[in-house]
Amino acid sequence: MTTAREIMTPNTECIGAHDSLQEAARKMRDLDVGALPICGDDNKLKGMITDRDVALCVAEGKDASSEVIDLTGQQEVVTIGADDSVEEALRTMSQHQVRRLPVIDGHDLVGMISQADIARNLPEDKVGDLVEAISRG
Repeated sequence: MTTAREIMTPNTECIGAHDSLQEAARKMRDLDVGALPICGDDNKLKGMITDRDVALCVAEGKDASSEVIDLTGQQEVVTIGADDSVEEALRTMSQHQVRRLPVIDGHDLVGMISQADIARNLPEDKVGDLVEAISRG
């Protein structure tokens, strides 16, 4: 059984819960990613922010340089355990219609699984099912 730990991108960088939207956007650009986990002062996962979240705030006229990442109203973050199977990651991504899953070991963030990681490690027909399930949302 292939586990989440085996296919994840390790050493995932967080953005702080009190950082600005502009800092989040810069970090996404520098890391060439479309989403970042949000970590609190205790370095525990508190949420996720996507490039779309940043774009919506800017579209609403908010000042990205002073606007702090807002965790209010955020739904619980969907995660996968490091020792869970890739098939479980596929089911979780499909069920919650998410393209990225933070990977946790206990309470610690240890990596991230993307749709591309799944695509590289599962048969084509299962990947097609994932893309279809995520696209429904």
